Amino acid sequence: MAVKNSPQPPRSRLIGNILLLAGLVFLSINLLFPQIFSQGPAQVPYSMFIHQVQEGDVTSAYVGQNQIRYQLKGDEKNPGQILATTPIFDLELPKLLEAKGVEFAAAPPPGNRWFFNILGWVIPPIIFVLVFQFFANRGGGGGGPQGALSISKSKAKVYVEGDAQRITFEDVAGVEEAKTELVEIVDFLKNPQRYNQIGARIPKGVLLVGPPGTGKTLLAKAVAGEAGVSFFSISGSEFVELFVGVGSARVRDLFEQAKKQAPCIIFIDELDAIGKSRATGGFYGGNDEREQTLNQLLTEMDGFGDAGATVIVLAATNRPESLDPALLRPGRFDRQVLVDRPDLSGREAILKIHAQNVKLDPSVDLKAIATRTPGFAGADLANLVNEAALLAARNQRQLVAQEDFAEAIERVVAGLEKKSRVLNDKEKKIVAYHEVGHAIVGYVMPGGGRVEKISIIPRGMAALGYTLQLPTEDRFLLDEAELRGQIATLLGGRSAEEIIFGSITTGASNDLQRATDLAERMVRSYGMSKVLGPLAFEEQRAMFLGEGANGRSISEETAQAIDREVKDIVEMAHQQALEILKRNRDLLETISEKLLEKEVIEGETLHDLLGQVAKEVAVS
Repeated sequence: MAVKNSPQPPRSRLIGNILLLAGLVFLSINLLFPQIFSQGPAQVPYSMFIHQVQEGDVTSAYVGQNQIRYQLKGDEKNPGQILATTPIFDLELPKLLEAKGVEFAAAPPPGNRWFFNILGWVIPPIIFVLVFQFFANRGGGGGGPQGALSISKSKAKVYVEGDAQRITFEDVAGVEEAKTELVEIVDFLKNPQRYNQIGARIPKGVLLVGPPGTGKTLLAKAVAGEAGVSFFSISGSEFVELFVGVGSARVRDLFEQAKKQAPCIIFIDELDAIGKSRATGGFYGGNDEREQTLNQLLTEMDGFGDAGATVIVLAATNRPESLDPALLRPGRFDRQVLVDRPDLSGREAILKIHAQNVKLDPSVDLKAIATRTPGFAGADLANLVNEAALLAARNQRQLVAQEDFAEAIERVVAGLEKKSRVLNDKEKKIVAYHEVGHAIVGYVMPGGGRVEKISIIPRGMAALGYTLQLPTEDRFLLDEAELRGQIATLLGGRSAEEIIFGSITTGASNDLQRATDLAERMVRSYGMSKVLGPLAFEEQRAMFLGEGANGRSISEETAQAIDREVKDIVEMAHQQALEILKRNRDLLETISEKLLEKEVIEGETLHDLLGQVAKEVAVS
């Protein structure tokens, strides 16, 4: 798909325009104010001129309408100085000049200067218009339609057929269900008569919903590439300007351009920038710019003016709950396509696409990499492949190896290694026991992944060490025991500090926060409380649905009961972690000593050590 761009003006044309404008400005000022550029005699007061005439110092004078020029007496070596003064209405001046013997002459009556008067009135407005046009063209990138004189024009990028880099469904992986839904759109754009003959009506609007980085924009371009039609791409924020009415004018211009190139596709990214619900208090204030833009979009999608034009609107958002209901009614965005994070097979397919242009070592196992990256979106996987290639190049290797991908995963998940952050012996010992505590409890308790690595090398902003757990399969549901196991694993590091050192440090602050949040979700959202029962107490359940929809109102007694339940869940998990580590104290010290020696334990060595853990512990 090729992008249509406005041609840039030559540099010589730009310099010529500047010189032309400068010349016009100079000519206009010279016509209107000639005295600015003319060097005349020195000006003196009219009273001094009369005094010099009376004293006999003036030899000649030239009396004009706006100025009197006169010459003083001099000698053979130094001619008299020429001075000027501004005349006033004085009928006695000719008599005085004649009485004193001054040679004088008067200026002839003014001729017909209508041409110069017209120039004085016409040239300044022309110069103003030319200057405004010049800066407008510069603002639009060289005379394109985006200058200040065309602020209401659409800023959409237009992709047309014919480029070798055309995107098709083969370039998109991991969203097979979404591609299946959009095949119908492609078929309609290619063969609309087959649908029209039977009386079927294709949806005018298709809303792509999904988390950031899952490939919504790429999928929309693939639809246009498969159908072989024009593709208008614009972000929702580009409709909104300071001036009221500009956004709605841009919407009209966008649809007018699209109808001229029908059949075509309009893609609006981040639709929630202009499509937020009008019923939500605090977002809009009556008849403002965003509401006008939204109203115009709703009107255009109704198809007024040109019902025969085949224009399909694709839009993307990661916050569908914030959109106005009028956008989602039948006849507008009446079809929603979920573009979710890929599963295991989808991640493997995405890695294969992004690894096509990367030189991989034959030993690289993309399926193993996909297994270690649960929850990664398409953009995350693309970044992962690039990070692995950068690491291989940094290490002077010609091929990207499996260890480069392993290091790239850790960089994405935990951050960069901070080898320059040197810990003293006491801190390193505390971190080692803390991380081994996480690993042992995580090995015993359900709900976590397989422990693959323990490290006491600092990473990222605050992590002084980390324990890497990777799932063995994609999980979509967790039961209560697994959630409690995750909380116990988070508290394993703090529990190890208590057992070994008899005190706690600040290193468990993030673990405590995550454990508390998880326990609170169990009580508030999942109904996993024997005291409160199967009820949900979300505080911000429907923040976009207007007044009276902010979730259940919670009384003070209920809030106290929730706090007690959260505390009981966390405390029970804490006791489970303490019991597991007390039963395996010798193994805790053994693994910690090896970790202090090697700084990193992973692979089969780690699995053999954790295989000695005693699992006989009550987890109820």
